[in-house]
Amino acid sequence: MKTLRNWGLILTAALLLALVAGCGSKNEETNAGASGSPSASASAPAATEPASASPSASAPAGEGAKKTEYPLTVQDATGQTFTFDKAPERIVSTSPAETEILFALGLGDKIVGVSDYDNYPEETKDKQKVGGITKPNEEAIVGLTPDLVVTGISMPDEVVQKLRGLKLNLYKTEPKTLDDIMQDILDLGVVTDRQAEAEALVASMKEDVKKVQDAVASVKPEEKKKVYVEFAPGWTVGKGEFMDELITIAGGVNIAGDTTGWNEISEEKIVQSNPDVILFTLGVTDDKSGKTLEEIIRGRSGWDQIAAIKNGRVVGVDQDILSRPGPRITQGLLDVAKAIYPDLVK
Repeated sequence: MKTLRNWGLILTAALLLALVAGCGSKNEETNAGASGSPSASASAPAATEPASASPSASAPAGEGAKKTEYPLTVQDATGQTFTFDKAPERIVSTSPAETEILFALGLGDKIVGVSDYDNYPEETKDKQKVGGITKPNEEAIVGLTPDLVVTGISMPDEVVQKLRGLKLNLYKTEPKTLDDIMQDILDLGVVTDRQAEAEALVASMKEDVKKVQDAVASVKPEEKKKVYVEFAPGWTVGKGEFMDELITIAGGVNIAGDTTGWNEISEEKIVQSNPDVILFTLGVTDDKSGKTLEEIIRGRSGWDQIAAIKNGRVVGVDQDILSRPGPRITQGLLDVAKAIYPDLVK
C-alpha cells in the first residue's frame, strides 16, 4: 500500500510542503523548495515549424502517416525554445505522467531513464532511475547523455534552470485542464516523430470524454450530485485544476468549487455542504496515525451524518489514474463518473 509520501507525483513542492506539515511525511521529495504556485496558469507548447499534413488523425505509423519535418523548433510551457535536428533517440523522463505519455507513443526503446516514482507501464521497472520528481539526480541524468529530458508540473523553476544550465534539453509541461493534457501528448508526438500515435491516442481520450458527457446529459441541473474529493488527508481541490474538471464533466458539483487550486479542508464546511458522494484516493495512508484515507474520512466527528456516508457513497479511485495528467486521465474521468452516477455510466 502506498503512503502519503508518494502523493508527490502530481503536486508542486509548495503544496507538498504543506502536506508534510499536516501528515508527517519524511520524504526528501516533499522537502524540496519551489518557486511555482499550484494554481499557476500553463501555456500549451507550440511548434513554430509545423510538420507535414496527415491523411488521418488515427493513421497508423508507417507509409502515409504524418511525419515530423526536421529541423524542428518548438516551445514548451515555460516559453523555452528548442531546436531538434532529428527525432530524439535518448529520452529521460523525470515525471510519471510524462513517462506514461512517452510509453503510450511507442517510445519505450528510446527511454533511457525515469524517475524513482515511475511504476507504469510495467516496463518502467527495467529503466535506470534518475531520482526524484522535484529534484532529480543531476549526475545520473547527465551520465545517460539524453538529447531530450521531459519533466512535469512538480519540478520547481530553479531546478529546471539548473538542469538547463548543464546543457540539457529539458522540456517542461504544465497542464491544468484535460485539453492541456491532450495538447501535451500531441506536442510530444511532434517532437518525437510520433504524430500519428499521438493523434490516435488523443482521439481515444476524446471518445472517453464524449462517452461520459453523453451518459450524464440527461441529468438536470437541480439533480446533479454534490461531490467532495479528498486526495490526501485534509486536502481537496477547487477550480482551476483538472481534478475539479473531471467532476464537472462527469455531471457532478464540486462542493469545493467556490475555491481555487489545492486547499486544506474545513471539516465543518464539508458537513454543512452535505455531499452526496465522497471520492478518495485508494492506497493513501497517513504516516502518523497509520490509518487509511477512507478510515480517516469515516472516523471524523459528525461526518457519519453526511449523506454520502449514510448512503454508502464513499468511493475509492486509483490515485495514479486520478492524479497523473497523462494518457490514463480519461480512465480517471470514467471512474469518477461511475462513482457519481453508477446507474448512468457503464
